[in-house]
Amino acid sequence: MNQQKNYFLSQPHQPFFLLGITNAIVMMLIFGLSYKGAVTLQIDTTLFHLYSLAFLLFNNVFTGFLFTTFPRFNQSDVITKEYYSRIFYANAFGALLFIFGAFFSLYGVIFAMTIIFTSQLFMVIKLQNIFHNGRAVEKTDSFWILVANYFGLGGNLLFIITLLLQKMQIEPIAINITFYLYLIFLAFSVGQRMIPFFSHSWAEKNPNFIKIIFGLFILKALFASFELKIVEIVVDIILAAYILKELLRWDLHPFSSPSILWVLHLALFWMPLAFGLSAISLASELFLNTSFYFLNIHLLAIGFLTTVLIGFGTRVTLGHAGLPPHADKFTTYLFFFIQFVVLLRALVSFNIAFGWSANFLFDISLAAWLLLFLAWGLKYAKILMVGK
Repeated sequence: MNQQKNYFLSQPHQPFFLLGITNAIVMMLIFGLSYKGAVTLQIDTTLFHLYSLAFLLFNNVFTGFLFTTFPRFNQSDVITKEYYSRIFYANAFGALLFIFGAFFSLYGVIFAMTIIFTSQLFMVIKLQNIFHNGRAVEKTDSFWILVANYFGLGGNLLFIITLLLQKMQIEPIAINITFYLYLIFLAFSVGQRMIPFFSHSWAEKNPNFIKIIFGLFILKALFASFELKIVEIVVDIILAAYILKELLRWDLHPFSSPSILWVLHLALFWMPLAFGLSAISLASELFLNTSFYFLNIHLLAIGFLTTVLIGFGTRVTLGHAGLPPHADKFTTYLFFFIQFVVLLRALVSFNIAFGWSANFLFDISLAAWLLLFLAWGLKYAKILMVGK
């Protein structure tokens, strides 16, 4: 047992990946029960949903991934076990306290969020030190990864202020900063560095690409926060067209790549599709008074972010356990299943927009999400805990 415990903490991605996957299941289950009225929470159900997935699921996976790869990006010494273990334990305690507070105490939720913010702060401080002290000559991609993490801190802090001061008008700003400038931009910053490299794409990198995307994301977050839908639609169209043009220039060959690679290609191509459909859904809301119930956010959150999370998570889990980065048939089916989850969640939005009265679609999409992470966890938890 002691040997297994030591192995579990032997590399930073292992505990954080497992904690993130566990939170993906537990937090979504609580959200579903609250949404259906089966349980009562001390905070708004939507806020619980957004915060728990952003900072208890994705933040943990990001931490595990970056603590493993960021030192390599910057040619720095690896992060000590003592340092990342403390952050892991703080995140695990914060998650437990967050659940307790959600059921019993608003102040328990705020205290939990403060713990999670503090551990996130120490994570970003470590990344900042690695960035400054690393021996790598080229650090452009690392810079943007660091920028995204600072926005993650800002978004987390705004969520805390929202609840602490009951200033709910701050919540849209917290949501959009966290979603676009932290979750999506961070995953995209990593993806645009690693995926062409994995794909042996020899296309010359556009030095302005990531800068332009960042600027457009700033505008997207700003316009979405203040519901300036006409200009938000324009930004969506520009993002869709510009990202698609760049992806096609990379010459990735997704149809002739192994599944461990094409799943990452698929994640990238979800971005222009999601922004294009976002423009259409926002136009429908603006001119037809038809709500598509967060369709644009879920296309990015599941189509791009969850797909790239599962793809990179599988690759890192296998590679750092000394196994070949090859997706077997079961894992390949999981990659396809993610896209089925996207479709189901889109149908939930269509049900509300068109009045189908098919509310069972919410239950099916929720069950599909839980099944996705449960299946991945059962497949790879043993490798994360005790090795191959």
